Amino acid sequence: MSQGTLIQNETFNNMLNDLQIPDYTPSTTAQQLIQVESRYIKDLKINVGNVLNNTQYLNKKEALLLAYAVAVNEKFDLLKDTFYKQLQEAGATDAELAEIVSCTSLMNANNIFYRFRHYVKKDFYTNTPAGIKMSIMMNPVLGKEFFELVSLVISSINGCEMCITSHEQSILQHGGSESRILEGVKLGAIIKSLITVLA
Repeated sequence: MSQGTLIQNETFNNMLNDLQIPDYTPSTTAQQLIQVESRYIKDLKINVGNVLNNTQYLNKKEALLLAYAVAVNEKFDLLKDTFYKQLQEAGATDAELAEIVSCTSLMNANNIFYRFRHYVKKDFYTNTPAGIKMSIMMNPVLGKEFFELVSLVISSINGCEMCITSHEQSILQHGGSESRILEGVKLGAIIKSLITVLA
């Protein structure tokens, strides 16, 4: 079904066009906003456009890579597919795209493990080696600073304080800035909010 026959909201349609989503059957959540001509649709469109197209400290490819990581993390195929295609057009290599998936997967393991350690606060759990293989962090194809930024964004979404603190410090140690960190985390937050509506 074409989005034009389903959605009678110009702002929502424009947002889908900007995201390069040609066909979309509205979720129940999206339909609730469309039916009442919710003012939030305009806010969401502006927020999404800003984090993907009007960044000061991330280039377009980096913004799309972070958005792709969030879509992978949230297991949302619609955005995974569109960001994957846009990244191919932006020149992302197969190795870079695979590294985003690998990093997101690793952060899901680490976020759970280190959040457990942090919450329980027992010496046995804290002092026992994690035993989680993390060789991709040593020499990432995306570069150490950006790999750490992806790790931070996913850790922020997954809510692991220890991982957030560690990756924030590592980004700064590898030449990143607080402005770049803030922009990356905001992008992750907005793409997560988009998924909340579209899914």
